[in-house]
Amino acid sequence: MAHEFIAINWGSSNFRSFLLDEDGTVRDAFAEPAGIASLDRAGMVAQIAGLSARWPHAETLYACGMVGSNVGWDDAGYAGCPIGLEGLAAMLHPTRIAGRDMLIVPGLACRRASDGAPDIMRGEETELFGLLRAGRLPTDGIVALPGTHGKWVRIEGGKVIEFMTAMSGEIFDRLTAAGMLASVVAAPAAIGEAFFQGIEAGSKREPGLGTALFGVRARVIRGDLARDHAASYLRGLLIGSELADARALYPLESSVTLVGAAAVCALYAAGLAHLGFSTQVVDAADATAHGFAGIHAARRQLA
Repeated sequence: MAHEFIAINWGSSNFRSFLLDEDGTVRDAFAEPAGIASLDRAGMVAQIAGLSARWPHAETLYACGMVGSNVGWDDAGYAGCPIGLEGLAAMLHPTRIAGRDMLIVPGLACRRASDGAPDIMRGEETELFGLLRAGRLPTDGIVALPGTHGKWVRIEGGKVIEFMTAMSGEIFDRLTAAGMLASVVAAPAAIGEAFFQGIEAGSKREPGLGTALFGVRARVIRGDLARDHAASYLRGLLIGSELADARALYPLESSVTLVGAAAVCALYAAGLAHLGFSTQVVDAADATAHGFAGIHAARRQLA
């Protein structure tokens, strides 16, 4: 017990924690919807105090995610790319909370070679390095992490070189929850003819996304698209546009590795297959734990 440590993935919406031993084996886990966005500083202190009481023998406390952002407990900044696991472990940000030391994993920042634009991620870096450490990702190639803010990451030699972020998931959620497009959506998005029509329209970029989005409403009003299929077409349109961006920035191989929730990965896999790509979906259930185990081991080697 003396060598167990705590690892926390503390995002905007959720608090996920693990009790790990020196080998990275998960001894216990605890999660609840207590994200940074729902807590003030006193609430964050109470969260860590409760976790410390649950696992009193754990010596070291690590955290990643929005806890290290400018709206979290302490801003851990960003580590510049290219970077590997050892480089990330060397840049852990020390802080104190609830009377104990905590090491926060910084996010990653890059400036893409093709367009010169900056990009950032926070939380996904621990998951990525965990999967690399577990041998579940290619050490060279493009890896996609579909989600609210989907990432397309270029990896070389086991290092994160650069990446692209797309807000497709958030845009879909917001457009179908309120506003003009919400009024024409009558059923959840599903893989089918309307979805693939959206994939084709989005990937061609003719017209651009802003015009094509309003076109969803026009299609429904004019009878070209059934209300029950509007969400499917919209989802396909957004994913197709994201795939076009990824293909413009990176030379995608015939097979693309997807990491994320099964439902959203299935949509991306279907969209990629429609465009002629095969996919490999990677189980990421314990990716964060593997990432923290790697960071802990690398930190001990640096000490």
